[in-house]
Amino acid sequence: MIPYGRQSIAEDDVRAVAEVLRGDWLTTGPAVTAFEAGLARWTGGVPCLAVTSGTAALHVAYAAAGVGRGDEVVTSPLTFVATAATAALREARVVFADVCDDTGNLDPDAAGAAVTGRTRAVTAVDYAGHPADYDELRALADRAGALLVGDAAHSLGASYKGRPVGSLADVTTFSFFATKTVTTAEGGALALPHGERFARAARFRNHGLVRDPAEQRDPGHGGWHQEVHDFGLNYRLPDVLCALGLSQLGRLPAFLARRAELVARYDALLAGVPGLRLPERRPYVEPAWHLYPVRIGGGRRREVYDRMRAAGIGVQVNYIPAYWHPVFEDLGYRRGMCPRAEAYYAEELSLPLFPGLTDAQQDRVVECLLAILV
Repeated sequence: MIPYGRQSIAEDDVRAVAEVLRGDWLTTGPAVTAFEAGLARWTGGVPCLAVTSGTAALHVAYAAAGVGRGDEVVTSPLTFVATAATAALREARVVFADVCDDTGNLDPDAAGAAVTGRTRAVTAVDYAGHPADYDELRALADRAGALLVGDAAHSLGASYKGRPVGSLADVTTFSFFATKTVTTAEGGALALPHGERFARAARFRNHGLVRDPAEQRDPGHGGWHQEVHDFGLNYRLPDVLCALGLSQLGRLPAFLARRAELVARYDALLAGVPGLRLPERRPYVEPAWHLYPVRIGGGRRREVYDRMRAAGIGVQVNYIPAYWHPVFEDLGYRRGMCPRAEAYYAEELSLPLFPGLTDAQQDRVVECLLAILV
């Protein structure tokens, strides 16, 4: 089976992990700060905070933003459910706004229509690695007095109008799951330019612990004393995984270049195929291309999915609209709310895309798809 995505592990990655295993720090050590510093070089210098997953990064982001009961979070339904679920876990009301037909990203006009006086955050999703319309979303978030959150799980290394992802929002989250461009097996991170928001995120990541005597309510008990002023969780990413991530960052330019090369080959090989719509790119962005999402017309997506899987081609569908999940249905959300997102989902199929995909394997993917469609 040719998977739709997979990790790219080299001997340098293995050596980096082994070095940590032979050292003194398995967690909360120097590899964590080194990985965070390495990430900041890709966010235009915006400080970064490593956490245990992309989902954890979103949860920490909403906590740092002060999202809570009575607040609203406006976001896209065309995303993995965690983008919305973590806001709901903060007891906020998730307000889904429709997407742009070409990119699948949050539509600024739809988001603007969804904003109310209770909107605490507007969360963009860089679908497939294509950055969202950050300037327009920034303007509407500022008008609403809300924070702009960027779910950049797909887009580490991408840029928008010459500015790197990670520098475009008040809080940006990343994912390092195995299929992402850079992996720590499981893991995530946040980029936070605001100092106090960064401090809140750092505390939430570490149980909410306050260790600085100058910030404690009852200091003076001894060097062991620590306090919890607001509840947090253990979302610390260990040194072992940070060492893997730091090693992977050294190959990020090569990963991005190979993904772009494969996308260009797909574009050329599949151009003009009847019933097939290829992914689109705005002229002012440099995508990271986590996915290659084609759209299958004529109601044939399920047929194509089943036949390609049977042929050993691991295509995938990304994503079920978040409010279609029963947990949101039970909260009163109904299908039909975001028709463009639902139409996108009804046709979407992600073809295999990862740096280790060979030209010969890609040719096989294309031949199989053409044999079904043409």
